[in-house]
Amino acid sequence: MYKSKITGLGKYVPERIVTNNDLTKYMDTSDEWIRERTGIEERHWVVPGDGNTTATMGVKAAKQALQHANLTPKDIDFIVFATLSPDYYFPGGGVQVQKMLGCDTVGALDVRNQCSGFVYALATADQFIKTGMYKNILVIGSELQSTGLDLSTRGRGVAVIFGDGAGAVVLSRSDDDSDILSNHLHSEGKYAEELTVKVPGNQNPPNKLVENWDSEDLSYYPYMNGNYVFKHAVTRFPEVIMEGLQANNLTPQDVDLLIPHQANLRISQFVQKKLGMKDEQIMNNIQKYGNTTAASIPIALTEAWEQGRIKRGDIVVTAAFGSGFTWGSNIIKF
Repeated sequence: MYKSKITGLGKYVPERIVTNNDLTKYMDTSDEWIRERTGIEERHWVVPGDGNTTATMGVKAAKQALQHANLTPKDIDFIVFATLSPDYYFPGGGVQVQKMLGCDTVGALDVRNQCSGFVYALATADQFIKTGMYKNILVIGSELQSTGLDLSTRGRGVAVIFGDGAGAVVLSRSDDDSDILSNHLHSEGKYAEELTVKVPGNQNPPNKLVENWDSEDLSYYPYMNGNYVFKHAVTRFPEVIMEGLQANNLTPQDVDLLIPHQANLRISQFVQKKLGMKDEQIMNNIQKYGNTTAASIPIALTEAWEQGRIKRGDIVVTAAFGSGFTWGSNIIKF
């Protein structure tokens, strides 16, 4: 059994910054209302026609990660691409990345676990490395969500939360003590409809959308039972973090940096308090990026590294909870 380690990190967000005050042009809201409920101050959204797509943003983040790892696209053996907002219904974004980067004809796997997407993608790549099947894997989380939001007062409970962007890591075979120590993944499908986008889907094929669509049916927009999601998130986050720590004989005090999925600053603060962790042990950047779903953890991971908050030998924990419900954690020794 081999070890695997993160050898490269990268991120990309569109240049356009949308502040809370900017959103008042679209809906009845305010900076105070948004900050109080989410902690978000601004987010990055694409400008229509600027060339940014979920796949192209993923490629931009991947190029940074490859440069950091001192590798070229030809060194990549496999691609794992996590998103809820692909460019196409099919094929997935992984093959687009393979083409755009100029990788060899390597495999490309798409992961559809929404907010938990990157945690699942990293766990999947880790297994491929540890079993010896591959040596260098590109793991990407990328989202373009701004074009699919209900930018009205009716949709403000969801629309104010989400941002666009991408993050990537290169996971490589390790020849030292750096390692993905363990991964812990869970799901509970009975809550699937509490956070969902039902359309498009095979229950609503193109002919139905064109011929019989009810203008009052808003199932093509994201639906979230906010209080219900919050209640489950603040339970599952600490559970899966502690599950990972206990599996490695660690405690919250042993963690150098916890990088939770940036869903809501209030959730992160609740988890921090419940685990008894200090401010310097937590990475929060939702204030300036919003919830970038599968991209949030790799963006935050890259930013933490850029800020010097991660160094060799550190114990870093990533954790996520989201639609499905799905949740999970990765315990990493850098």
